Amino acid sequence: MVRKIGWRVLPFILFSYFVAMVDRGNISFAAATMNADLGFSETVYGLGASAFFLGYSLLEVPSNLMLARFGARIWLARIMLTWGVISILTAFIQTPWQFYAMRFALGVAEAGFYPGAILYLSTWFPGEHRAWAISRFYVSLPLSYVVMGSIAAPLLALHGMAGLHGWQWLLIVEGMPSVLLALVLIAALPDQPGTARWLTLAERCWLEDRLAREAAAAGALSHHVLRALLNPFVVMLGAANALNYVAINAIAFSAPKLLAAGTGMDVAGVGRVVSAGGLAIALGLLIVGPLAGKTVARTLMAYSGFMGLAAAGLSVLWLAASPTSTIAGYILFFAAAQTAGMLPLAVVSRLIPERDRPAGLAMANTISQGVAFFGPLTWGVLADATGSYRLGVALLIPLSLGAAGMAQVARLRARTVRAG
Repeated sequence: MVRKIGWRVLPFILFSYFVAMVDRGNISFAAATMNADLGFSETVYGLGASAFFLGYSLLEVPSNLMLARFGARIWLARIMLTWGVISILTAFIQTPWQFYAMRFALGVAEAGFYPGAILYLSTWFPGEHRAWAISRFYVSLPLSYVVMGSIAAPLLALHGMAGLHGWQWLLIVEGMPSVLLALVLIAALPDQPGTARWLTLAERCWLEDRLAREAAAAGALSHHVLRALLNPFVVMLGAANALNYVAINAIAFSAPKLLAAGTGMDVAGVGRVVSAGGLAIALGLLIVGPLAGKTVARTLMAYSGFMGLAAAGLSVLWLAASPTSTIAGYILFFAAAQTAGMLPLAVVSRLIPERDRPAGLAMANTISQGVAFFGPLTWGVLADATGSYRLGVALLIPLSLGAAGMAQVARLRARTVRAG
């Protein structure tokens, strides 16, 4: 039955998250020519890239609470419609402040989607199947890199058509699917098992009973916690992933320029490397889902292991002396870090009571994304100050190791609480 639910629910969430990641990350390819056309420095670009996370983190908790109130179908469709429109409008910026404003607005529009999707999946999949479900929907993230890497060069080559720059065409074309998919969600996404006519009465009863028993167990586990926003697992795992996302976003928003500098490749060549990184992430997700989802302890061990691999990838990238080592370091880091990134919220959804999940999941992601604001900004400042990305890469290595260590602290606490 779990796979039956997966086939009816996951495609909607997968495609939605896919276009979200395209609209969030396509600015990295647009920057290859946009920065020169508009006279943006690395610091200006880094601040604009970071502004997204400021808007995202401020509205994360309110957005998830609104999703719990209005239902996933309406609220996720609203999110997609607004971020699609804003992504398209970003193509017409002319000044740094317009860039900052549009990236901030895109973060506000997208706020709540990822934890909202996790919350939505938690109403359909029992705990031991949740990491599997999340890994299947999260695979849309690496697929977005595959697509962005593949179509960036052709879209940038539209430079001059209808009087627009290539980077403008890239933002417009890649923003349109979000608007169209919003209409699909409003028409077809099922809100909850109780309204799914394709489930039999026996299946609905089994699922609702299973989820109710899990919710009761989670309530007993967190009896010391007065409010979801102060839940220690929310804070610890949110902070661990914050360190991870600082590194991810620092690299992601400058990946085309970083790879071009380290390999001498043109946009098409860099796009192929980014696509290869996406395929590596997809492979990691397919591996980690079944391995990590059985227990909280195993999931957190998997997280720490992947963060160790991420630190190794950054070390290779930092010491890179050839195009081959640059590519290898980038792919190892990005595949490991992004694979790890899907695990903390899966754990949080199992360690807090059902009534606290909307606020708890949103707060964990708020911590992660709020701190991530500093990644692209600091990266840009360091690049302008030193003339390269080398120092920035070196400073990211201890962050990945710190995330691995914090996950182990959370694992030990979870074991202690369960034993008590």
